[in-house]
Amino acid sequence: MSRYAVLAALVAALVVSACAPWQPAPGKPGGGSRDEDTRRVIQAPPAFYEVRRGDTLYSIAFRFGLDWRAVANWNHIQAPFTIRPGQELRLREPPRARPTTVDRPVAQPRPAEEQVAEESSSRPVAESRAEPPPSSRQPENTAAVDPSEPARSVAGVSWQWPTQGRVTRPFDAAATRKGIGIAGQAGQTVKAASGGEVVYSGTALIGYGELIIIKHSDKLLSAYGHNRRRLVAEGDQVQRGQKIAEMGANEREETLLHFEIRRDGEPVNPLDYLPKK
Repeated sequence: MSRYAVLAALVAALVVSACAPWQPAPGKPGGGSRDEDTRRVIQAPPAFYEVRRGDTLYSIAFRFGLDWRAVANWNHIQAPFTIRPGQELRLREPPRARPTTVDRPVAQPRPAEEQVAEESSSRPVAESRAEPPPSSRQPENTAAVDPSEPARSVAGVSWQWPTQGRVTRPFDAAATRKGIGIAGQAGQTVKAASGGEVVYSGTALIGYGELIIIKHSDKLLSAYGHNRRRLVAEGDQVQRGQKIAEMGANEREETLLHFEIRRDGEPVNPLDYLPKK
């Protein structure tokens, strides 16, 4: 083949490759930005966490999507589950110790009277565990409770809508904050979706603004974010339908309530618990 024929073939190949359609890089369907690809990724909790001022056991478990009972168990924390700033908490299940076998001498039989006496003297006495005292703070805004609100019983808890409005942000299991957004007006009443104890009231959780968390049972919590004003404090006992906050705005200046329900530490779709509209 002549030199001119080879050159012509190379030119033709370059023209064909230049006309081929562009394909996005592997691992990024549609050529989305890196921020779009990673903003929904939830990092695993660290092995250990240092308690900061304003933290509670419940808020820490909530932040990392853990069951508060598991965190308490891993760290041998008992009721009333008090933690202190600077305290280091384990946020992963500790490794289980392997059972060891020890050769023990065979016990020689003894007279029955001696055996009964030793058993009765070594039997442990039942230890009385003090329960947390009832909160001395009386629920505020009791007059705001409206028992006529439609309710729905799910998982042994009676639920009602925490505020009036349209759901503008549906539940998304892939989102960083897994809940629903209910649009409304600034200052609109936010109510407890069910009765329980306020286990967190503060601003320490990034992305939730003024946040309230209520424990309804050992398994179920509800959370109310982006409030303009919180009206209850930690330790308060609230009733279903009681006014607990005033609606505020999120980081995008959208006036709404961010509402979540957690079961065993896992976010669930609140629409599966709230009354049908």
